[in-house]
Amino acid sequence: MSQIQLTPAQRKVHRADAHHLDPVVMVGGDGLTVAVKKEADAALNAHGLIKIRVFSDDRAAREAMFQTLADELNAAPIQHIGKLLVLWRPQPEREKTADEERMPGPRDVKVLKYSTRGGQRPEVKTLRVLGNQRLTSGGQVKRSKPKQISIKKRNQS
Repeated sequence: MSQIQLTPAQRKVHRADAHHLDPVVMVGGDGLTVAVKKEADAALNAHGLIKIRVFSDDRAAREAMFQTLADELNAAPIQHIGKLLVLWRPQPEREKTADEERMPGPRDVKVLKYSTRGGQRPEVKTLRVLGNQRLTSGGQVKRSKPKQISIKKRNQS
């Protein structure tokens, strides 16, 4: 596989996004093992942008690891600063499954109740409205009724 090529502007954006990240993969004394590559691949799938810390003091070896990881994982090399390597790969699209039986969750609604006397402040009440309930114009919570279908329309289908 070949690594992803980015423009300098794109690389700059990813460097800025990676600034606050902590390293998620550590490369120890054994160097670039199969387990390290597997963990880096899993982290790229999960996060897209990752930092890798290499505990080696040899700069040439770190540079070689950086290029090897970018090539084998089909990732873009973003930055190599000190013992930190930053890689980016676009995240795969995840399928969202829609549950047909799922109902809407509760929501909090603020209701203003005005006083009968003119100079008083309105009273603010927070009501929790569940998925099977509705709020009337008077500020009361009532159960929602299923929409009624006329007999003629019911018999047509």
